[in-house]
Amino acid sequence: MRFHCSQKALDQASADTSALFTWRGMAPHGSALHRMLARRSEADGFRGNPGEIFLYHAPDGSASPRYLLVGLGPEARGNLESLRTAAAALSRRVRRLGARTLAVQLPGGGPLRGATVDAVSQALAEGLLLGGFRFDRYRSENSSGEKPLRRVEVLLGKQKRTAVQGGLRRGTVYAQATNLARTLVMEPPSELTPMRMAAIVRKEARQAGVTCKVMRRAELEKRGMGGILGVSRGSAEEPCLIHLRYRPRRRAGKHVVLVGKGITFDSGGLSLKGSASMENMKSDMAGAAAVLAVMRALPELKVPVAVDGLLLMSENMPSGTAQKPGDILRTYSGKTVEVTNTDAEGRLVLADGLAYAAEWKPDEIIDLATLTGGCVVALGPAGAGLMSNDETLARALLSAAGHAGEKLWQLPLYHEYLDMIRSPVADLKNSGVRWGSAITAGLFLQEFVPADIPWAHLDIAGPAFLDRAHGAFPKGATGAGVRILLHHLEA
Repeated sequence: MRFHCSQKALDQASADTSALFTWRGMAPHGSALHRMLARRSEADGFRGNPGEIFLYHAPDGSASPRYLLVGLGPEARGNLESLRTAAAALSRRVRRLGARTLAVQLPGGGPLRGATVDAVSQALAEGLLLGGFRFDRYRSENSSGEKPLRRVEVLLGKQKRTAVQGGLRRGTVYAQATNLARTLVMEPPSELTPMRMAAIVRKEARQAGVTCKVMRRAELEKRGMGGILGVSRGSAEEPCLIHLRYRPRRRAGKHVVLVGKGITFDSGGLSLKGSASMENMKSDMAGAAAVLAVMRALPELKVPVAVDGLLLMSENMPSGTAQKPGDILRTYSGKTVEVTNTDAEGRLVLADGLAYAAEWKPDEIIDLATLTGGCVVALGPAGAGLMSNDETLARALLSAAGHAGEKLWQLPLYHEYLDMIRSPVADLKNSGVRWGSAITAGLFLQEFVPADIPWAHLDIAGPAFLDRAHGAFPKGATGAGVRILLHHLEA
């Protein structure tokens, strides 16, 4: 999908389909075409609810054969996410119509008056690209007849071309990064093994101009990374730690390390999951996919921050060599962990990654992980949990989530809950009681980060993989966290 800007009016734009947005309850105004669409749509029961679309087939001789009126929802609750959601719905509808070209009027007015033109343009591009995402490489044929959009002509109205073009470019980068993460998470787990992921990361890093190093089993053993090695013991697939390094051309303002959990399939190990709980466990590497996607986008955005990305890749499988409940692992930091539940494996691989990241003494460490079912119980499937040892960093990430249109909620790190993960035979145990399990997981991770380094943990177990589409998020992999981190790093 390529974006182009034009000064044409909507009734002059030549495309397979043309579209404009409207707020719910907004009185007809603007061009004669807009007023006509408003009258006809109202008679048809259209109300302008979020993502609601009215289709009008134009008479012969019109610049476009079809016009779509797209609802943004009520003005009182409107924001850029309203536009992102509506644009995603528009993209899906246009695809079903089989259109290859789209002309769309850049929206304004209502709640968008307070937003900059480039922010509105970015939200439009993100919505169209995120809504147009499909994972169909394993389909033998396209039975739906759907076709992807090739060209979008954005009608500027009175807006400046340079500002709109800048927003469209940034939105394209953000959405393409998100869709990269989605694609990787959707891959079958027998295809996307840890070392296959390493090959993909090498290719993406080379194309982006980001340096890449892969630590294989022998080096992990040499470094004493007992967490990731313990988790991988039951699998025939080799684990690895992938280190990506981005440095801006000018002097970096800060140094940030991103750490992503990359369990390419999580059976639960010997603490075996039920079949229903295992069905979508190819998504347990969504944190690592998000980190790769962010690193891939940084050179295009020219972010003035030095960023390292660590992807901790492993499988968690049951076998005669698998780690057992009661085993004690010595992690990279030197701290020992009693394994009481082999299905609490994500925190074991992250323990090594966080301790390794802390050695560089960065300004910030942020980890992303599909870590706990407890976070899904607390926040549901739409929201990610945030835990941090630094309120400034926490507030910055919450602000970035607001800009990205993703739901993020801060959970406490109650110090007294540490008693739940103290072990009588080791420094820690990897699983506590059922209650507050998302918090105890965060407390476990905090033990591997020095107190003087700002650190944040994003538990994306809920929004990383959805059983139904929601807004700009599709059913399946969503790319949760990618745009939060990009907004944060750019800010």
